[in-house]
Amino acid sequence: MTVGQTVESDVARRGLRRAPAGVAKRIALILAGLTALVPAFPSPAASAESRLVTAQIESTSFANSRIGINPLRKATIYLPPGYADSRRRFPVVYFLSNFFEDQTAPFAGNDAKRVFDAAIAARVIGDVIVVTADFSTPTGTSWFVNSAATGNWEDFMVRELVPYVDQHYRTLPRAASRGIAGDRAGGHGAIRFGMRYPDVFGAVYALHPIGVGQGVQTMFSRPDWALLERAASPDDLRADGYSLVFTSVFQAYLPDPGRPPLFFSPPARRVGDRLEVDAALTQRLQDAFFLDRQVADHASNMKKLRGIKFDWARGDTVADHIVSLQAFTRTLDEYAVPYEAEEYRGGWGERNWGLDGRVYTDMLPFFQTKLLFD
Repeated sequence: MTVGQTVESDVARRGLRRAPAGVAKRIALILAGLTALVPAFPSPAASAESRLVTAQIESTSFANSRIGINPLRKATIYLPPGYADSRRRFPVVYFLSNFFEDQTAPFAGNDAKRVFDAAIAARVIGDVIVVTADFSTPTGTSWFVNSAATGNWEDFMVRELVPYVDQHYRTLPRAASRGIAGDRAGGHGAIRFGMRYPDVFGAVYALHPIGVGQGVQTMFSRPDWALLERAASPDDLRADGYSLVFTSVFQAYLPDPGRPPLFFSPPARRVGDRLEVDAALTQRLQDAFFLDRQVADHASNMKKLRGIKFDWARGDTVADHIVSLQAFTRTLDEYAVPYEAEEYRGGWGERNWGLDGRVYTDMLPFFQTKLLFD
């Protein structure tokens, strides 16, 4: 009710004589002017800003790590503007980063806070909490799995990180309001978690996931096997990116705590000019690592999800990624798993961030439609 309406109502209630029409009109104009001078005070939630909070979790999941993982794990929590309203609870998206990236990478390197702020302001997505955590290892990434070499990263996520966030922040603690996403290696992890934990994560978005299946080049043609044999520590591998990356794969899926300094069972070794492949270890590695090999066992779980989407850049210079992702869609089709997939024009990770990047244009709108908000 406006000031003018209040005066008119009071006149009627008291039975007072109305002023002549001309006078009444002038009074109304004056009152309207006074109303315009009254400042509009927004609600605390409307005027609030988002915040980044750093958390530190003392984990029990790395007690047996052979490569010396610090049990104090850090996380960055994005709290949206609406979090200022203490009456509300919010859905959560867990975001898994790429190789050699810790919990700060999306915010320090890609200005993720600005992207999330802009998306919420434009109503691309409602107020949502976003959580990133440090899943990095000395060789690049943990691949988000339990390993006798690197520690129990899967347990850390499901048994420690998610419960910690639900306990300390006003979340909607249910799978239907909890999404998981990731970038490249993180995209691999996002799909893997969705396969195994539909009761924890209700929707999955993977940005250019890797390791979904066999590509055009065999896995063992990538590392420098002579370098792996003589390395005294992971630092000796830093000059060769493929050797470092595949060491992280072997540590995750072929761990051997009794085999220092790299702590994995080698699935192949160089014998003169010939590469000798261990068939049993290779089978074990491929079944555990390639996501397409795991669809049969987890198809029923994937069908419980509220949504799965993944994408990939046509300009990726590693053709293995493109070929394996295209084949992965056919594997999902074979098992009647609902999903969305898109191949787009671009290069390796170059179109993910920014206000015209796929996080803003595709990932956040996906979670807006797939997650339940309060």
